[in-house]
Amino acid sequence: MHNREEKLSLLSEMIAFAKKDDNIKSIEYNFLLDVAKQLNIPKIDFDYLIDAPDTYIHLKSHSERIVQFYRLVLLMSMDQEITSIEIVKLHNIGLRMGLSHESINRMFELMNSLPNKIVPPDFLIDIFKVQYN
Repeated sequence: MHNREEKLSLLSEMIAFAKKDDNIKSIEYNFLLDVAKQLNIPKIDFDYLIDAPDTYIHLKSHSERIVQFYRLVLLMSMDQEITSIEIVKLHNIGLRMGLSHESINRMFELMNSLPNKIVPPDFLIDIFKVQYN
């Protein structure tokens, strides 16, 4: 999968996104800690990233970028308080990752139509597959 530097970069990007309002809510912190565990990042390293973000490394694989984007979408949806600032920031992150503008917009439209605002993974994959067909 990813090497250690890529894993730290992924997690750091998520932490930076969660710190959008200068604090990380407990539900977001727990989600980030779960992601760190899935990536086999020790808690001491995770805690270090909270205070000192790592540099961003661009993921080469399109599927890895979609997975990372999905993690960010889930993180944004955790507190059920989705702001326009978060949407703009996430949209820009998606574009920086090389995801299509149209696919990102379709994902946000679908998200807004769902009661819990959480896009099922299968739907997200289908949305981003379209850009390569």
